[in-house]
Amino acid sequence: MVEKEAKKVVKKVAPAKSGDLLSKYQTHETDTGSTEVQIIVITKKIAELTKHLKGHKHDFDSRAGLLKMVGKRRRLLNYLKKSNEKSYAGIITDLKLRK
Repeated sequence: MVEKEAKKVVKKVAPAKSGDLLSKYQTHETDTGSTEVQIIVITKKIAELTKHLKGHKHDFDSRAGLLKMVGKRRRLLNYLKKSNEKSYAGIITDLKLRK
């Protein structure tokens, strides 16, 4: 008889750094739509794309996508600042977006 391998359950897990922030700002376990969580996810994507573009300087399509993401994050941050200033200040310091 041939032994069947046990299927591994692959769970999508964010890196520890952003995972800690996600758990801090999520309202519930499956929260992906709140403003704070969207900002954290977009910031992670921006960091990855920036790293990619350092090695691939002529990837102009990715550069356009990066600029769109930066604009979307800026709009989300503006909305958060108007609606919840305390949360805005916390997320700015946690993500180190200001110097």
